[in-house]
Amino acid sequence: MHLATIMQKDDAKAAIVHPERGVAAVEDLIPGFSGDAMMLLDDELFAAACAAAESAPEEVFSARETVVFTAPYRSPRKIWGIGLNYRAHAGDLSENVPTEPASFMKGDHTIIGQDGQIVLPEQSERVTAEAELGIVIGRYCRDVSEEEALDYVWGVVPILDQTAEDILQRNPRFLTRSKNFPSFFSFGPEIVPLDEVLGDDGSLEDVVVKTVRNGEVWRENTVSQMTFSPAFLVSFHSKVMPLYPGDIISPGTPGAVVIRAGDVVESTIPGVGTLRNSVIVQNPVA
Repeated sequence: MHLATIMQKDDAKAAIVHPERGVAAVEDLIPGFSGDAMMLLDDELFAAACAAAESAPEEVFSARETVVFTAPYRSPRKIWGIGLNYRAHAGDLSENVPTEPASFMKGDHTIIGQDGQIVLPEQSERVTAEAELGIVIGRYCRDVSEEEALDYVWGVVPILDQTAEDILQRNPRFLTRSKNFPSFFSFGPEIVPLDEVLGDDGSLEDVVVKTVRNGEVWRENTVSQMTFSPAFLVSFHSKVMPLYPGDIISPGTPGAVVIRAGDVVESTIPGVGTLRNSVIVQNPVA
């Protein structure tokens, strides 16, 4: 089962996505529950919700195609982004492959979800979108080894990470500004438990990530082509600062695509899901 948030009568509700039965709000499965989906990253609570979903009456479920998904949650403590982590993407930008992670952070004001609108800011004339495999931390994580790092990961989720590329090109020190306009971080529609996507060897290396614009695959690659693996990134950043449940690591893209008003851009990850957003222009300030 997967974790999501759906809209019901203008309210965001944590939800369980059952592979056969459909989608149910957690409050309809666990009487008295009133938290957001980030609370369900607790293994015991998620297990209770899944057990309730197996035995709940049919009327609490809706068909997946009839519900409106939004961002799984809105207030992670941290969003870590990693630049140039696919070797081919570094080559696209005529950049050297980093010898250690090129990290940056994004604020939660940047978050949108499935079918939300990416707003092109008036300060930029060249915005790109990047499909990524998001790594969702499930429990407190500090100073962990690479070998044990994935034990602290709850699951994975499609991401679209936006950049005001022309601002960044003026000066690499403008990275934070170029990455932090509203709507510049989309994730969802479902968080998939890690066990569902790990390969037979216990790794994510065979997972494919595709950046798609207007139905055309712009670039795709496998996680194995990252310079720094998801496990390495969790370990590395846990040695910089503590990671908490709900923190997200956005570990790089196989390729960025320039987006313009009217475009529809997607992060497509077979076995995980497809995140889709439309693109509009920011209304000018009066």
